[in-house]
Amino acid sequence: MTARAVEVSPRLAPLAPGVGVVAPFDLALDRELWRWTPDPVVLYLTRTAHMDEPVGVGMAEALNDLEALAARCREVSIAEPAVTAYLCTSASFVGGLAGEARLREAMERGGARRALTTSGAMLEALETLGARSVAVATPYDSALTGKLVDFLADAGLATTGVGYLGMGTDIWRVEADSVRELARATPRDGADALFLSCTNLPTYDVIAPLEAELGIPVLSANLVTMWAALRELGALPEGRPERLFA
Repeated sequence: MTARAVEVSPRLAPLAPGVGVVAPFDLALDRELWRWTPDPVVLYLTRTAHMDEPVGVGMAEALNDLEALAARCREVSIAEPAVTAYLCTSASFVGGLAGEARLREAMERGGARRALTTSGAMLEALETLGARSVAVATPYDSALTGKLVDFLADAGLATTGVGYLGMGTDIWRVEADSVRELARATPRDGADALFLSCTNLPTYDVIAPLEAELGIPVLSANLVTMWAALRELGALPEGRPERLFA
Protein backbone atom coordinates (compact mmCIF):
# COMPACT_ATOMS: atom_id res chain seq x y z
CA MET A 1 0.00 0.00 0.00
CA THR A 2 1.44 3.37 -1.02
CA ALA A 3 1.12 6.23 1.46
CA ARG A 4 -0.55 9.38 0.17
CA ALA A 5 1.58 12.55 0.16
CA VAL A 6 0.22 16.05 0.40
CA GLU A 7 2.18 19.28 -0.05
CA VAL A 8 0.82 22.11 2.08
CA SER A 9 1.51 25.75 1.22
CA PRO A 10 2.81 27.67 4.26
CA ARG A 11 1.72 31.16 5.24
CA LEU A 12 4.63 33.35 6.31
CA ALA A 13 4.28 35.92 9.07
CA PRO A 14 5.58 39.43 8.30
CA LEU A 15 9.04 40.20 9.62
CA ALA A 16 9.11 42.05 12.93
CA PRO A 17 11.31 45.17 13.06
CA GLY A 18 14.73 43.80 13.93
CA VAL A 19 18.13 44.90 15.23
CA GLY A 20 21.17 42.78 14.49
CA VAL A 21 23.75 42.86 17.27
CA VAL A 22 27.36 41.74 16.95
CA ALA A 23 28.68 41.50 20.50
CA PRO A 24 32.15 40.74 21.87
CA PHE A 25 32.66 37.11 22.89
CA ASP A 26 32.59 38.00 26.61
CA LEU A 27 29.28 39.91 26.68
CA ALA A 28 27.17 38.74 29.62
CA LEU A 29 24.48 41.47 29.60
CA ASP A 30 22.11 40.23 26.89
CA ARG A 31 19.23 40.75 29.32
CA GLU A 32 20.13 44.45 29.72
CA LEU A 33 19.74 44.97 25.97
CA TRP A 34 16.30 43.36 25.97
CA ARG A 35 15.15 45.62 28.80
CA TRP A 36 15.55 48.60 26.44
CA THR A 37 13.79 46.82 23.58
CA PRO A 38 10.09 47.64 23.11
CA ASP A 39 7.59 45.30 21.48
CA PRO A 40 7.51 44.28 18.69
CA VAL A 41 11.23 44.93 18.04
CA VAL A 42 13.41 41.80 17.98
CA LEU A 43 17.15 41.50 18.65
CA TYR A 44 19.30 39.06 16.68
CA LEU A 45 22.58 38.53 18.54
CA THR A 46 25.82 36.90 17.54
CA ARG A 47 29.29 37.03 19.10
CA THR A 48 32.89 37.41 17.99
CA ALA A 49 35.29 34.50 18.33
CA HIS A 50 36.70 33.79 21.78
CA MET A 51 40.13 35.13 22.65
CA ASP A 52 42.35 34.62 25.68
CA GLU A 53 43.29 38.20 26.44
CA PRO A 54 42.34 40.63 29.21
CA VAL A 55 40.31 43.74 28.47
CA GLY A 56 42.75 46.41 27.34
CA VAL A 57 44.20 48.11 24.28
CA GLY A 58 45.37 44.77 22.87
CA MET A 59 41.92 43.21 23.02
CA ALA A 60 40.28 46.33 21.59
CA GLU A 61 42.65 46.26 18.62
CA ALA A 62 42.09 42.52 18.12
CA LEU A 63 38.34 43.11 18.03
CA ASN A 64 38.97 45.42 15.06
CA ASP A 65 39.20 42.41 12.72
CA LEU A 66 37.23 43.75 9.76
CA GLU A 67 36.77 40.44 7.95
CA ALA A 68 35.59 38.70 11.11
CA LEU A 69 33.14 41.54 11.78
CA ALA A 70 31.76 41.31 8.24
CA ALA A 71 31.28 37.57 8.73
CA ARG A 72 29.33 38.11 11.95
CA CYS A 73 27.08 40.58 10.12
CA ARG A 74 26.42 37.96 7.47
CA GLU A 75 25.32 35.58 10.22
CA VAL A 76 22.54 37.89 11.45
CA SER A 77 21.59 39.14 7.98
CA ILE A 78 19.48 36.00 7.45
CA ALA A 79 16.87 37.63 9.73
CA GLU A 80 16.99 40.82 7.63
CA PRO A 81 17.44 43.32 10.48
CA ALA A 82 16.93 46.91 9.39
CA VAL A 83 19.97 48.02 11.40
CA THR A 84 22.99 46.16 12.78
CA ALA A 85 25.07 47.37 15.72
CA TYR A 86 28.62 46.47 16.69
CA LEU A 87 28.09 46.42 20.45
CA CYS A 88 31.64 47.15 21.58
CA THR A 89 32.80 50.53 22.84
CA SER A 90 36.56 49.98 22.98
CA ALA A 91 36.85 48.28 19.58
CA SER A 92 34.98 51.19 18.00
CA PHE A 93 37.02 53.98 19.61
CA VAL A 94 40.54 52.51 19.71
CA GLY A 95 41.18 53.37 16.05
CA GLY A 96 39.84 56.92 16.24
CA LEU A 97 37.14 58.31 13.96
CA ALA A 98 38.71 56.74 10.89
CA GLY A 99 38.77 53.35 12.59
CA GLU A 100 35.12 53.64 13.56
CA ALA A 101 34.23 54.44 9.94
CA ARG A 102 36.17 51.37 8.73
CA LEU A 103 34.15 49.16 11.07
CA ARG A 104 30.87 50.43 9.64
CA GLU A 105 32.10 49.94 6.09
CA ALA A 106 33.07 46.34 6.89
CA MET A 107 29.64 45.72 8.44
CA GLU A 108 27.92 46.95 5.30
CA ARG A 109 30.12 44.69 3.18
CA GLY A 110 28.88 41.86 5.38
CA GLY A 111 25.26 42.66 4.59
CA ALA A 112 24.24 45.20 7.23
CA ARG A 113 21.52 47.42 5.77
CA ARG A 114 22.47 50.19 8.17
CA ALA A 115 25.54 49.85 10.37
CA LEU A 116 26.30 51.57 13.63
CA THR A 117 28.84 51.15 16.43
CA THR A 118 28.64 51.90 20.12
CA SER A 119 31.20 54.71 19.95
CA GLY A 120 29.50 56.20 16.90
CA ALA A 121 26.18 56.04 18.76
CA MET A 122 27.82 57.80 21.71
CA LEU A 123 28.80 60.70 19.44
CA GLU A 124 25.26 60.85 18.00
CA ALA A 125 23.80 60.92 21.50
CA LEU A 126 26.13 63.69 22.68
CA GLU A 127 25.28 65.74 19.59
CA THR A 128 21.56 65.22 20.17
CA LEU A 129 21.95 66.46 23.74
CA GLY A 130 24.03 69.44 22.62
CA ALA A 131 26.93 68.25 24.78
CA ARG A 132 30.37 69.57 23.90
CA SER A 133 32.22 68.45 27.04
CA VAL A 134 31.91 65.08 28.74
CA ALA A 135 33.08 63.33 31.87
CA VAL A 136 34.20 59.74 31.22
CA ALA A 137 33.91 56.79 33.60
CA THR A 138 35.19 53.37 32.54
CA PRO A 139 35.95 49.95 34.00
CA TYR A 140 39.19 49.87 31.96
CA ASP A 141 42.81 50.58 32.83
CA SER A 142 44.30 54.02 32.28
CA ALA A 143 45.75 53.21 28.83
CA LEU A 144 42.45 52.11 27.30
CA THR A 145 40.59 54.95 29.02
CA GLY A 146 43.07 57.34 27.40
CA LYS A 147 42.16 55.96 23.97
CA LEU A 148 38.53 56.93 24.63
CA VAL A 149 39.62 60.46 25.56
CA ASP A 150 41.61 60.60 22.29
CA PHE A 151 38.55 59.48 20.32
CA LEU A 152 36.42 62.21 21.88
CA ALA A 153 39.10 64.80 21.09
CA ASP A 154 39.21 63.51 17.50
CA ALA A 155 35.49 64.31 17.35
CA GLY A 156 36.03 67.82 18.75
CA LEU A 157 34.73 67.03 22.24
CA ALA A 158 36.44 68.01 25.48
CA THR A 159 36.85 65.57 28.36
CA THR A 160 36.46 67.29 31.73
CA GLY A 161 37.71 64.37 33.81
CA VAL A 162 38.01 60.61 33.89
CA GLY A 163 37.44 57.86 36.42
CA TYR A 164 38.30 54.20 35.91
CA LEU A 165 38.23 50.88 37.73
CA GLY A 166 41.36 49.30 36.23
CA MET A 167 39.69 45.97 35.42
CA GLY A 168 40.77 43.40 32.85
CA THR A 169 38.04 40.80 33.40
CA ASP A 170 34.67 40.12 35.07
CA ILE A 171 33.39 43.61 34.24
CA TRP A 172 29.83 42.30 33.95
CA ARG A 173 29.95 41.37 37.65
CA VAL A 174 30.46 44.96 38.88
CA GLU A 175 27.69 45.82 41.34
CA ALA A 176 25.37 48.78 40.86
CA ASP A 177 26.74 50.51 43.97
CA SER A 178 30.24 50.41 42.49
CA VAL A 179 28.99 51.94 39.23
CA ARG A 180 27.32 54.74 41.21
CA GLU A 181 30.50 55.32 43.24
CA LEU A 182 32.56 55.50 40.06
CA ALA A 183 30.17 58.03 38.54
CA ARG A 184 30.22 60.21 41.66
CA ALA A 185 34.02 60.09 41.88
CA THR A 186 34.59 61.08 38.24
CA PRO A 187 35.46 64.81 37.94
CA ARG A 188 32.52 66.54 36.31
CA ASP A 189 33.17 70.28 36.61
CA GLY A 190 32.07 71.85 33.31
CA ALA A 191 30.72 68.56 31.91
CA ASP A 192 27.56 68.63 29.80
CA ALA A 193 27.13 64.87 30.23
CA LEU A 194 28.66 61.79 31.85
CA PHE A 195 29.48 58.71 29.76
CA LEU A 196 29.76 55.26 31.34
CA SER A 197 31.82 53.20 28.92
CA CYS A 198 31.84 49.44 28.16
CA THR A 199 28.90 47.35 26.99
CA ASN A 200 29.72 44.76 29.67
CA LEU A 201 29.29 47.27 32.52
CA PRO A 202 25.81 46.96 34.11
CA THR A 203 24.12 50.37 33.93
CA TYR A 204 20.41 49.94 33.25
CA ASP A 205 19.25 50.51 36.83
CA VAL A 206 21.61 53.37 37.72
CA ILE A 207 21.20 55.84 34.83
CA ALA A 208 17.97 57.62 35.80
CA PRO A 209 18.87 57.87 39.52
CA LEU A 210 22.31 59.25 38.64
CA GLU A 211 20.78 61.83 36.30
CA ALA A 212 18.54 63.02 39.11
CA GLU A 213 21.45 63.12 41.56
CA LEU A 214 24.13 64.66 39.32
CA GLY A 215 21.90 67.03 37.36
CA ILE A 216 23.35 66.17 33.94
CA PRO A 217 22.53 63.56 31.31
CA VAL A 218 24.12 60.17 31.99
CA LEU A 219 24.84 57.97 29.01
CA SER A 220 26.03 54.38 28.96
CA ALA A 221 27.38 52.21 26.18
CA ASN A 222 24.32 49.98 26.00
CA LEU A 223 21.93 52.92 26.35
CA VAL A 224 23.36 54.85 23.40
CA THR A 225 23.59 51.74 21.21
CA MET A 226 19.97 50.76 21.78
CA TRP A 227 18.79 54.38 21.45
CA ALA A 228 20.58 54.80 18.11
CA ALA A 229 19.28 51.48 16.78
CA LEU A 230 15.69 52.13 17.86
CA ARG A 231 15.82 55.65 16.45
CA GLU A 232 16.91 54.19 13.11
CA LEU A 233 13.88 51.89 13.23
CA GLY A 234 11.55 54.75 14.18
CA ALA A 235 10.75 52.76 17.31
CA LEU A 236 11.90 54.98 20.17
CA PRO A 237 9.73 54.15 23.19
CA GLU A 238 7.82 56.88 25.00
CA GLY A 239 7.84 57.50 28.73
CA ARG A 240 11.33 56.22 29.46
CA PRO A 241 13.14 57.92 32.37
CA GLU A 242 16.51 58.48 30.68
CA ARG A 243 17.05 62.02 29.38
CA LEU A 244 18.37 60.74 26.05
CA PHE A 245 15.01 59.17 25.20
CA ALA A 246 13.21 62.36 26.15
